[in-house]
Amino acid sequence: MKIPIYQVDAFTSKIFKGNPAAVCPLNEWIDQEIMQNIAQENNLSETAFFVKNDEKFDIRWFTPLSELDLAGHPTLATAHVILKELKINSETLIFKTKINDTLKVIYKDDLYLMDFPSREPEIEKKIDKVAEALGKKPVALYKHRDAVAIFEKEEDIKNIYPNMEKLKNLDYPAVIVTAPGNEVDFVSRNFAPKLGIPEDPVTGSAHCELIPYWSKIFNKKVLIANQISKRGGKLYCTYNGDRVTIGGNAITFLKGEIEI
Repeated sequence: MKIPIYQVDAFTSKIFKGNPAAVCPLNEWIDQEIMQNIAQENNLSETAFFVKNDEKFDIRWFTPLSELDLAGHPTLATAHVILKELKINSETLIFKTKINDTLKVIYKDDLYLMDFPSREPEIEKKIDKVAEALGKKPVALYKHRDAVAIFEKEEDIKNIYPNMEKLKNLDYPAVIVTAPGNEVDFVSRNFAPKLGIPEDPVTGSAHCELIPYWSKIFNKKVLIANQISKRGGKLYCTYNGDRVTIGGNAITFLKGEIEI
């Protein structure tokens, strides 16, 4: 079996920045174990697989250790592959997920604008355990799928050096740390060692939780965010109530073929 593979740097227009994702177009779904093994072999934070289904695309995402219910940067990377590498002519792409959610991506002014579900986080009480794992106590802790730890300023986020083993023992797939930004509305970092990702460079799905929080704090719908990992990435965010728009650039790093 031969499977095409692309590697795309998402949320950036420069090679070696943003968040790399692998994208594998399929003619039909293959065994889940094979997809998981491919993701493990790729050893990137996520590998996306998609199948064209009439005018829509069915999509699934895998970390090196498990399948996800939602993932942002590999969706952006997949849209880039469909439009720029496979040359499918469309300004709007519709994706269907395994949990039957519908995701829309619009390409406009060199940005991929993803329409994702809004996941408003709620107050979480386990702040001391999270503080111990992060090595720094947040001013507040929230949760939706992930834990969202709020800090006072950007410098706090830059100076967090978490204990990965302690993060693994928490009850969250990922712990997001965030604060107001110096040059943008807010900044963040995302730690997910439980998923095999010590620190994710740029995380679209995390912003499904961050956008509704910061939109209400700043009382504004349109925000700009930086994920300040070593590679870094910029996200153009809009709060739309039960949906959020997450925009970014993408660039192809490699094209190849998997032989199984």
